[in-house]
Amino acid sequence: MKQRLALIGLAFLWLLPGGHPQQTAEDACSLHILVPGLKGAVGDKGQKGGVGRHGKVGPIGSKGIPCECSQLRKAIGEMDNQVTQLTTELKFIKNALPSPAAVAGVRETDSKIYLLVKEEKRYVDAQLSCQGRGGALGMPKDEAANGLMAAYIAQAGLARVFIGINDLEREGTFVYADRSPMQTFSKWRSGEPNNAYDEEDCVEMVASGGWNDVACHVTMHFLCEFDKEHV
Repeated sequence: MKQRLALIGLAFLWLLPGGHPQQTAEDACSLHILVPGLKGAVGDKGQKGGVGRHGKVGPIGSKGIPCECSQLRKAIGEMDNQVTQLTTELKFIKNALPSPAAVAGVRETDSKIYLLVKEEKRYVDAQLSCQGRGGALGMPKDEAANGLMAAYIAQAGLARVFIGINDLEREGTFVYADRSPMQTFSKWRSGEPNNAYDEEDCVEMVASGGWNDVACHVTMHFLCEFDKEHV
């Protein structure tokens, strides 16, 4: 009888709504339904953290090269000046020089180039030869120029050359080849000019640097000068 009652009770529980046995209070407590809750309020900003640990020391860098820009610029400037000078001299040699055998090198100052030509010509032809090269017969207008020209003549092994001084236009009034007047500087040898035989209207320079008036029709070597600005 007790067994029959137990079976009837179990059947009754099975036939409850839903077709499943009812959950006990203990089973209900064990179920957790996860439903999102409301968004909470924003909290206060936390305090700034402390400084972190130092990172690993990096490798030693390569040694730097000291800046030498100013020295490089100076060197380049000097090279530019040398190139300009060489270009000028090359142009001068191409346009002005006669055959190499007729030249005893050149001499220079800051503003002039001097060229001693070993070709014997009369004064007028010598002047035309210098002019055709873009210059004039050498005109020693101060002691420095006169000394340079004299040393040039001596080093070339010559005794005398025509220079750019004459009194062709007015007897006794010597002027330079460019027609500028002789002012404070002269280098006449003792007793000169003397216009010997009434025909000495041109001027030569001897190796010692002294001047002497001579006849214009004689032939001798001559010395040209050129302005660097016009070369």
